[in-house]
Amino acid sequence: MTDLQKIVSISGQPGLYKYLSQARHGIVVESIKDGKRTCIPASAKISSLAEVTVYSNSDEDLLLKEIFLKIKAKTNGEKAISHKSPPEELIAFFEEAVPECDKERVYPHHVKKMIEWYNILHEYQLLDFEENA
Repeated sequence: MTDLQKIVSISGQPGLYKYLSQARHGIVVESIKDGKRTCIPASAKISSLAEVTVYSNSDEDLLLKEIFLKIKAKTNGEKAISHKSPPEELIAFFEEAVPECDKERVYPHHVKKMIEWYNILHEYQLLDFEENA
């Protein structure tokens, strides 16, 4: 099972990383794509995927985990469309998969990033997190 709490996005760095440990002046992470370890300074903007939420039409925002599960259901567990697809295609795909998202506040660059993250997790078989928080 994948723990999204330990999968992080680092502002200014491409891809996703696994959190490994605390370091003296930051954190140690490992790239999901190539397995390279690096120390990220404490001043970097680091977001755990478990804490990312998306605006919805209801009172409560959607957790990124919920978004990934909806995309997984729409694609029957397969890879989603490319994050490099035209913005109109990305939005159409995302609105089909997650119709309750707030179309006014979820922008194309947000959708592009979520689809890119989904495809990374799919490629490295890290989408099995239904039972984790």
